Amino acid sequence: MVHSGGAKTFLLLLFFITFVGIILYVFTNRKRSRRLESYKNIPFEDDDVGHRKDTDNE
Repeated sequence: MVHSGGAKTFLLLLFFITFVGIILYVFTNRKRSRRLESYKNIPFEDDDVGHRKDTDNE
């Protein structure tokens, strides 16, 4: 039987390093961090616009 324990460990480390790299990329630059934080309110802003369009069509 072939044991792939080494491959599983390698892939786990690869994915973990990639994940940490993405987190560091996003949060190390203050401008990028502020810009991404501002995106969290986009769904709520679109709700108001969509509601006004619905009332105009009636």
